[in-house]
Amino acid sequence: MCGRYASTKKRQELLEEFQIGPDGPDDELPADYNVAPTKKVYAVLTRPRAKDEEGAEPEPTRQLRVLKWGLVPSWAKDPSIGSRMINARVETLAEKPAFRRAFAQRRCLLPADGYYEWYRADKKTKQPYFIHPSDGGVMAMAGLYEFWKDPTRADDDPLKWLTTCTVITTTAEDDLGHIHDRMPVIIARDRWADWLDPARTDPAKVLDVLDTGRPSGLAAYPVSSEVNSVRNNGPHLLEREDPETALF
Repeated sequence: MCGRYASTKKRQELLEEFQIGPDGPDDELPADYNVAPTKKVYAVLTRPRAKDEEGAEPEPTRQLRVLKWGLVPSWAKDPSIGSRMINARVETLAEKPAFRRAFAQRRCLLPADGYYEWYRADKKTKQPYFIHPSDGGVMAMAGLYEFWKDPTRADDDPLKWLTTCTVITTTAEDDLGHIHDRMPVIIARDRWADWLDPARTDPAKVLDVLDTGRPSGLAAYPVSSEVNSVRNNGPHLLEREDPETALF
């Protein structure tokens, strides 16, 4: 699974990295070294903006948006289900009711510096590792996003609509599988446009984008157990530690 990650790039850096033009007024998020479920996160997506004054439907554009981590399906009775929908297994995306519509129509990229995973050294000890691109670049995790309408709020209430997301996971690579058997799906730069394309709605063709080989150039090292608590944050969480339980 992917239940924690780091995202420290500034908004302007992400706009440049993902080649996004002048963007909307979404919040500037602070650097977060311990992103946890239900937090606000950056997401890159492609969709039409609001209609212009003449009512014309604009072309879809790549955008950087702030979403809440933990997908709430449109049919959910309340948003509490989101805390259980932080990950979506790639093996069942096209069938699961919670994800199949978003998989066909609402895909996104979740920028990260890297993610944390825990290795069970023994029955009592779980050692956290930070897994990241070895070149220090941005990791573009595959995600889905969804809109949920709050039936208790008025139509003109700015909180009427909640936009949420989930991280897609797959079987971990052999070397990373020693730490944990699951990992986020990472989309290579040359497939970003294909993954985000809202016109690509055939599930088989979408799966083709995910079936283009595993990412290379990932590195991992042990970090402090301070990351275990969501109350802890800061760059010190990314510092290497070498406990006796470390794999490498």
